[in-house]
Amino acid sequence: MNLQPLVEQYRGNALENVHLGLLCGVNDKKRLIAEVGNAQHMTFLRSAAKPFQAIPVVKAGVPKKLGLTSGEAALFAASQRGESYQIEALDSILKKAEISEELLLPCPTVPLNDEPRAEFYAKGLPKRRIYHNCSGKHLGIIALCKELGYPVDTYWSIDNPVQQDILDTMAYMTEVPREEIKIAVDGCGFPVFGIPLQALAVGYLKLACPDLIEDEATRLAVIELTGYMNASPNMIASHGFICSSLLEDSNIVAKGGAKGVYAFGLKKERMAFALKVIDGAEPPWATIVASILEQIGYENQATIDRMYALTPKEIVNDNGVAVGENRAVFKLF
Repeated sequence: MNLQPLVEQYRGNALENVHLGLLCGVNDKKRLIAEVGNAQHMTFLRSAAKPFQAIPVVKAGVPKKLGLTSGEAALFAASQRGESYQIEALDSILKKAEISEELLLPCPTVPLNDEPRAEFYAKGLPKRRIYHNCSGKHLGIIALCKELGYPVDTYWSIDNPVQQDILDTMAYMTEVPREEIKIAVDGCGFPVFGIPLQALAVGYLKLACPDLIEDEATRLAVIELTGYMNASPNMIASHGFICSSLLEDSNIVAKGGAKGVYAFGLKKERMAFALKVIDGAEPPWATIVASILEQIGYENQATIDRMYALTPKEIVNDNGVAVGENRAVFKLF
């Protein structure tokens, strides 16, 4: 596996914790330009797959046919957190697509973010399936099944034609033969795909640089989808989360997944990076991404500053006193 230290945490001058992992970067020739650890490490994409899973939905014209706003359409690639503006948009999709909430596979649950969850309990609201952070993805695929006349009751099954289309899209975007893609089941019940980390970077390169996509229909769908993501960044996660903070920068396409996987592509620089924090921790993402951007000489300092605002270099205790430091320790080149 060849794990490498990515982020070290110091308390005082003593090393207290290390986040090990792997990361890699590719250029617009799809060639490896950076490798920390093993770029061929097989990685389940988890929610980092959502932009690829949403491509067939957009390609079929679902957002336009339903008259969705950019914010509503962005939820097809989102890991939403149950904020009121997200739930309102999800309810709007249910209405416009004429979908019964009971069709969604995830069990009824509560909002993820603290404020909407506190409001949920204070008001004694019922649990709902659309509170699940993958509900936007599920609604998109149900809407696609309805549009194409495929079975809706098995929309989540790998045997459904829509899921086969998603598998083909994943293979096309990441350039991994479909028979080599590992398939398991994600937390929400959807198929989850395992591919080499470098292939994930190639997929995000194409999201950021759609001119590299030869198929016109796929290319136009990617342009439309990433446009929704950048236009409505808070729909993709929510305020105060790394995906939304990165997508505020119109030069970046980014999405993370459970168990420490993250990927992002840079449009102007025509490169992309994928990483895996092996212990599954998410707070190191911002430190790692900030360091990558600094090491490549990224021009938008505001984006780097937002990363450090999410996971500050300085570690403070419960009394607000500085007691340590988060430190990225990998070298790209």
